[in-house]
Amino acid sequence: MDVLMPQMGETVAEGTLTVWHKSVGDTVSSSDILFEIGTDKVEMEVPALADGVVKEICVEAGETVLVGTKLAVIEEEGIKESIEETYVENQIIDAEKSTDSIAQTNILKRDRIDRSMKLSPVVRKLLAENNLTHNDIKGTGRNGRLKRSDVLSYLEDNKSKKQHLPDTSSRVAEFDDKTIIPFNHRRKMTAEHMVRSKATSPHVLQAVEIDFSKVEKARYQLGPDWKKREGYSLTYLPFIARALCSAIKDFPKLNGHIEEDKLVVFDRVNLAVAIDLDFEGLVAPIIKDADLKGVTEIARAINELAIRARAEKLTVDDYLNATYTVSNNGSFGTLITAPIINQPQVAILSTDGVSKRATVIEKDGEDLIAIRPIGILAQSFDHRAIDGSYSGAFMRRLKEILETRNWAEIVS
Repeated sequence: MDVLMPQMGETVAEGTLTVWHKSVGDTVSSSDILFEIGTDKVEMEVPALADGVVKEICVEAGETVLVGTKLAVIEEEGIKESIEETYVENQIIDAEKSTDSIAQTNILKRDRIDRSMKLSPVVRKLLAENNLTHNDIKGTGRNGRLKRSDVLSYLEDNKSKKQHLPDTSSRVAEFDDKTIIPFNHRRKMTAEHMVRSKATSPHVLQAVEIDFSKVEKARYQLGPDWKKREGYSLTYLPFIARALCSAIKDFPKLNGHIEEDKLVVFDRVNLAVAIDLDFEGLVAPIIKDADLKGVTEIARAINELAIRARAEKLTVDDYLNATYTVSNNGSFGTLITAPIINQPQVAILSTDGVSKRATVIEKDGEDLIAIRPIGILAQSFDHRAIDGSYSGAFMRRLKEILETRNWAEIVS
């Protein structure tokens, strides 16, 4: 039987084979993990679909291929039909159609890229974005096939040469007391995405100082009952997320994607929330239609996503169609963070530590010193899409909402 690349989500047309757990000649059963696949968002273990012997491996670890691509051949012990195999085969035509559509509309827009070359949509897009052809870069995949990592390495090497940076590799090698930690798939994908984002978007950072007194009052009043009822603490993040969704309604250009020379603005807010995996990587699943949810619903959604993320239970569909991202570093007590935009989004907000500080307030016409819970919110935005005045006005509105709403009455 042929082992095919499965489809990991409704709109996912390709995947990267990250690890083979079996080799040619190995005996496998239907309960054995055969290989692992992933995208830049999620990883998944795939079991063998039948008992037998691995006769051929057709795709090397690290290669990105289309859904339905033959990955390996298993010689079965007896004739056995696999429901899963049948399902995957039935998806091939739809996946190819989906891929053709994606390629035609978003990727294959430069005639200088040879259509006859066997390139993944991701590679074609990278080549087009950087005005390159497959002839410019040597491929390291099977039969010299060009991989995404080849293009990114080429771009990084050229960037280094332009900056005339000295080669420090020999100096690093001189040290004997060092530990080499290879990047896993998630770290590689994160690195590639971050490099691509910085190369694509002119990032601009703006920050505002927030007096969280009204939010803190709500947390203090609701805290004990909340934890008893929900099983976890009520943090600042759900309030910030709710206020952000309200402010975006007045500044909708921040809730969009850049597509070539146009900005696509969305009516609904699908809010991606960055979640740390105990220092083993970062993921950003979404709260769908976050603008329709209150503080309580948002808090529950964040908690549920965090639990599933750390249990490796998220699927590709949990990441699809994010329109804005929040990165929460507050639990670490950071002062201010300059986050990197999650492409193709327009902006990302960082929430940092809240602490008691002395600040000047006005009361009855007099300036007074008061102790208040103060924190900083920082937004990185893409200067191609909006200007500083637009982002600044949004941040001012966000500050106003957080500082003036009676959150204790709003949240139940």
